[in-house]
Amino acid sequence: MSGAGAIARVVVVGGGITAWSAAAALKRRIPILDVQVVSSPPPPDALADRMINTLPSIGDFHSDIGLSDEDTIVRARSGLRIGTTFKAWAENLPDYIHAYGNYGVPVGGVAFHQLWLRDHYPHGRPFDSFAPAPPQVGYGLRLTTELYQQLMRDYSHHLGVVERPGEVVDANLGGADGFVEALLLADGTQIGADLFVDCTGPAALVRSRLGDGFDDWSRLLLCDRVVIEADQPDADPPLLDEVAATSAGWIWRSSSPSVAVKGSVFSSAHGADSDGAIPLRQGRRSEPWVRNCVAIGDAAVTVEPLEWTNLHLAHSQIDRLVSMMPDAGFAPVELAEYNRQCNAEADRVRDFLCMHYVTAQRTEPFWKDASAVEPPSSLAHTLSLFAERGRLPYYEEETFARDSWLAVLLGQGFLPRRIDPLADSVTPQEAERALSSRRQPLAQAQPSYRGTFLQMGQGQQP
Repeated sequence: MSGAGAIARVVVVGGGITAWSAAAALKRRIPILDVQVVSSPPPPDALADRMINTLPSIGDFHSDIGLSDEDTIVRARSGLRIGTTFKAWAENLPDYIHAYGNYGVPVGGVAFHQLWLRDHYPHGRPFDSFAPAPPQVGYGLRLTTELYQQLMRDYSHHLGVVERPGEVVDANLGGADGFVEALLLADGTQIGADLFVDCTGPAALVRSRLGDGFDDWSRLLLCDRVVIEADQPDADPPLLDEVAATSAGWIWRSSSPSVAVKGSVFSSAHGADSDGAIPLRQGRRSEPWVRNCVAIGDAAVTVEPLEWTNLHLAHSQIDRLVSMMPDAGFAPVELAEYNRQCNAEADRVRDFLCMHYVTAQRTEPFWKDASAVEPPSSLAHTLSLFAERGRLPYYEEETFARDSWLAVLLGQGFLPRRIDPLADSVTPQEAERALSSRRQPLAQAQPSYRGTFLQMGQGQQP
């Protein structure tokens, strides 16, 4: 296919949150597009469509496509979350909290964690006692997935997206160029477009027809099963989720105003398999965008829900799709840049999750095997640099801020051999004065945090 002007027709394949989010973003931000969704229920292994927990970045996505907190929190009955409590990830160490925002403040140009290492470890206040306070703390949502999906569907219709329910059974490819010409539905209908957006989960029903190159992360992330169960919602859910280590993985529980979800992630090689467990092959497509088909969400990256990155990665891919939209020629250099950026972000998410396991301190066979994996070079560099003097490298496509890395590394007792010598330029008294306002542990401060959110009008609970 040769370049022939602007892309005019886009078909999004899939019927879950990811597909409707992509359709809404494309139509809202590029109104001249003719956007159609070929909808069918998302598969059970499409975790971005099933996990209720999200990162704070979801607020930016909503703002970009014109949705308000009243739409996404009140009407869709979403709850608020400000972080995660990690339980028993390091034996003989207390539980720790990963909250969203800055832990402490620099003093005299010296990073706060360097002062904490000097003055507070191991007998002083825990690192997470300096977690951000409102309104600086970032907050994600706990979705009522059915209502949120319906919101995105209705909003897409409002913007002018056309829905065509149907099951995709094949994709017809062109001749020498191998572009997707049309989708073949179960009823025999064929649907053509200039661009096809595959949001069908890990199977990637359309994108897989153009080649199936896959970077497998199973040697790095050993968990290969997920169990997800619905439960009655909590009457007064905490703002912190809980993730507890088990002998072969981890478990969690989280509650939106309408439903609670509990689940487990584990390695079938280290523990008994479970009825109803969802197989999980962690990794990413080597090239999420090939010719005129781009994979989004689990079709591009499949990763366990630790740290709740599933929908975030889908939203990030959608943002890049909109901002990097090529013309109908689909120049390879433009698609390569899209793939480079998406893959770089996915790889750093992989590193962040892998870091949880290689720095955990537990003695069961699973944890010994998980901590003994040879980390990818980017994570190995991060850990070796931090182990030397508590410093972290900069990477272009980072999902998690430096304070998030610090929260987990220090919470799990991964300490540098020495600290920044500049810390000696700040007296303990100066450091303590600068940080004296943060004395209440975050877990104990949750009721006041909830009240602060309500007063801010940023998170009115339904």
